[in-house]
Amino acid sequence: MIQIRRSQDRGHANHGWLAANFTFSFADYYDPEWMHFGPLRVINQDRIQPAQGFGTHGHKDMEIVTYVLDGVLEHKDSMGNGSQIRPGEVQFMSAGSGVTHSEFNGSDTEPLHLLQMWVFPSETGTTPRYEQKTFSEEQRRKGLCLVVSPEGEDGSLTIGQDARLYAALLGPGERRTHELAPGRSAWLHVARGRLRLKGQELGPGDGAGIRAETQLDLQGIEDAELVLWDLPADEENTR
Repeated sequence: MIQIRRSQDRGHANHGWLAANFTFSFADYYDPEWMHFGPLRVINQDRIQPAQGFGTHGHKDMEIVTYVLDGVLEHKDSMGNGSQIRPGEVQFMSAGSGVTHSEFNGSDTEPLHLLQMWVFPSETGTTPRYEQKTFSEEQRRKGLCLVVSPEGEDGSLTIGQDARLYAALLGPGERRTHELAPGRSAWLHVARGRLRLKGQELGPGDGAGIRAETQLDLQGIEDAELVLWDLPADEENTR
């Protein structure tokens, strides 16, 4: 079963310095029909104006993945990390028992466009940790590139949940397939461009929750950038 979540149906906030879209309930946006999808709690697509951002704030017991689409993200945290994240780089932070951080647009002239995704951890109260890695355009064009996994498989970042995140760049007419094991679900998010998922057209900001499927067939309509979560099924708490 495939359930489409259209871009225009997401939550939205515009604070001037920040324009954000929320796939699931977040901050002042609340929809009891869209709280999370299994352990996937947040997919926010943010556009942040130059030299603006989120001041120091805290998180606890959440696995946080940031994927930069355009621009440069400036990160600092209470673990002593300070870094910049650019397109093709993926940032991972396990908040565990508690961490504070700040996130700013690292450019004074160019906007920042990113996805931030939160996943419930399988264990709470763990030691906070941070990772960051570049996944080249070539890697993301060759297939579905594994960027996050429970065991850090194939050089991916390590997440504290039975979840895998793939990223891909898909050209017009190009195809990708993904096998879903029994008892698994998936969430597809189209960051930009257009593609078909098993014959259904998805555009920028569209998402799809996938259950009880064995194979996902993706075909590019125009140049597209996507992320795909492979998740444990949780039929009682998917919406």
